Formats: sequence, C-alpha cells, structure tokens
Amino acid sequence: MKNTWKIYMLALITFMVSTSEYVIAGILDKVAASNNISVSVAGQLITVFALANAFGSPLVVMATTKMNQQKLLMLSLVLMVLGSLMTITLPGFGFLIVSRIVLALGSGVFAIAAKTAAAKLAPPEKQAGAIGTVILGFSAAIIIGVPLGRVIATAYDWKIIFVGIGVLSLLAILVIMRTIPATNNKEVVPLSKQLSFLKNPKILMGLSVTFFWQLGYGVMYSYIAPFLLSVTAMSGREVSGALFAFGIATLIGSKFGGFMTDRIGNPRTLVGGLVVHVIALVLLSTIANSTFVVIPLLMLWSFSAWSSGPGLQYNLVWLAPEASGIMLSLYGSFIQLGIAAAAGIGGIAVKSTSILAISWIGATSVAIAAIIAAISFSINKKVAKYKNVV
Repeated sequence: MKNTWKIYMLALITFMVSTSEYVIAGILDKVAASNNISVSVAGQLITVFALANAFGSPLVVMATTKMNQQKLLMLSLVLMVLGSLMTITLPGFGFLIVSRIVLALGSGVFAIAAKTAAAKLAPPEKQAGAIGTVILGFSAAIIIGVPLGRVIATAYDWKIIFVGIGVLSLLAILVIMRTIPATNNKEVVPLSKQLSFLKNPKILMGLSVTFFWQLGYGVMYSYIAPFLLSVTAMSGREVSGALFAFGIATLIGSKFGGFMTDRIGNPRTLVGGLVVHVIALVLLSTIANSTFVVIPLLMLWSFSAWSSGPGLQYNLVWLAPEASGIMLSLYGSFIQLGIAAAAGIGGIAVKSTSILAISWIGATSVAIAAIIAAISFSINKKVAKYKNVV
C-alpha cells in the first residue's frame, strides 16, 4: 500500500495531539503548584477539555463541511499551535482554561479528520486497519506521552511540554500541506440524526455502560499523580515509571479484550472485565500503600479497564450495524462526557474528603456499568430467543 507511510504519519501526529489531552493527568500536581491552586481545582482543566472536545469538535466539523480534508487537518493543527502558545505565554488559571478549550477543539477535530483521511488513503479492503493504525496514536499518548511528560515536568517546567507540542504542530502543518491530498469530505451526519438514536433503549443502555465505565476509570485517572504521590510516597521519577507500566498494560488490555470478545463472546468478556476493574479499584484504595504493591495493581486496573473498550464499541455497532459511524461518534462523545464528569466529581471528592475517595467512587461507577451491561445482555438474549420461537 503506497500510502502506508502517510497513515503512520497521521498516527504519529495523533500521538502528539492526544498527548496534549492526557498529559495533564500526569502533571496535575505541577500545574496546581505553579498556579497556586488546589489539585481539585486544577482537575477541572480535564473537565473543560473533555466538554469542549465532546460538544465543540463535532460542531466545528459540521461548520467546515465545505473545507477539504487537507485544510481541515491544517486548521486543527493551527488551533493546536494557538492553544499551546496561550498555555505558555498567558498568565493565570483563567487563561489556562481558555487555552485548554482551544487545544480540545484542535485535538478533537484532528482526531476526526485523521481517521477520515486514513480511510481515504487506504484501499477499500484495508480501511478499517488504516483507522486502527491512527487510533494507535491515542494509545501511544498514554503509554509514552504521559510518562514522558511527567519526566519533563519533573526535570524542567511543565510548560516545556506545550512548547514541544506547539513546535511539532507547526512542523505537522507543513508535512500535511505537502503529503495529504486535498480531497473533499463526505457529508457529515447532522447532530439531530445522531441524537435520534438515543431514543432506542438498547442503544441508550449501551451508551450508559460506556459513560459509567469511563466515569469510574476517569475519576481515578484524572488524579492518578496526586494519588500516587500521597498514598505511596513515590518520587516524581517513580511516578513516571508507574505511569509507563500503566500505559503498557493499557495496550495489552485493549488487545486482550478484542481477542477474548472474538473467542468467548462479548457478554462474558465485557462483564468479566468490568468486575475485575471494580476489584482493582477497591484494592488500590485498601492495600496500595507501597510502590511494590501499587504498580502491579495499577497494571491490573489499566488492563481490566481497557479490556472493555473493544467490547463496548462492538456492542454499539452490533446494536445498529446500519449506522456504525454514528454509533462510534456517539461512543466518543459519551467517553468525553464521562471524562468531564469524572474530573468534576473527583475534584469535589478530593477537596471535601480524601484522595482515597476517588477509587471508591470509581469502583461504584464501574459496578453500575457492570450491572447495566448484564441487564442489557440478558434482555437482548431473551428478545433473540423470543424472535427465534416466533
């Protein structure tokens, strides 16, 4: 495939763009200290980013339907440059919030445009694989970007990370200009049509599982650095190592979840993964008092959490195969809503109770997701049996 290198290039830029979102969780204590605010207040930067990504990005894409693929990618990277520049230069927490909104729009639009561009660059029989390659950039941001950001923030100033993102975004604009063809976008599905699928109870239950799963995962992940520093007394470098191990388990868990879904079916894989997810979060709040114990538990948590990702997406596509693109779009929006809710609820918990509360909140939320999933699969099974009898 002659365009393979272009698809990998899009994945590499996706890694850089996605790092701008995920890295904040790994350096939250540094951001809070430099702005003279509490960790719980700093955590709202994650909420703001997620909400802007969930609601703003689709609106920008719909408003630019006449813009060709190359220009849309370049526009998103211009927003990344602008957001990075604002992060570096403008003083105060208020401007930092604004910069996170700009970065969220740039990141979200690029993610949508990059997957579309990759599909167009690939032959028809390899389009799914091309999109999967771009998605690897998101995983790499967690595996490499977050721990690398922690190392940079520990050794230097955390804003250096965004200097790098801004410079790389400028270079990426030049690369996109010279390599990605200026093909026109397909007609974007209106938001009203996407929302109409929420009237289907089965789809709503599937999206509810996604929301509570992400809420349970995100409430812990949003405050992972302060949690590790306070509960285990890790050093900054040890936190970087723990985050790297966490990222590796993320990738393995995602691959394992997809494999087991094909092997033993989605109901057992998804519900089983959610149950292990709950157990891991409970253990993190009860016995994770040393580096020796917490790193294996972090990896179990990450592994179990991300083993659910393929099943959640497969379930939605299975429920509405004729609208798989819309289902995956709604999945992405509910993921961002879960992240936003997680950061907000986690901030309240950290401020009013204890940092340990976030793991209990997370465990409760994932348990709700597991219950909804079990009920949903049970209903679907009964309906399928009834149709077979009739």
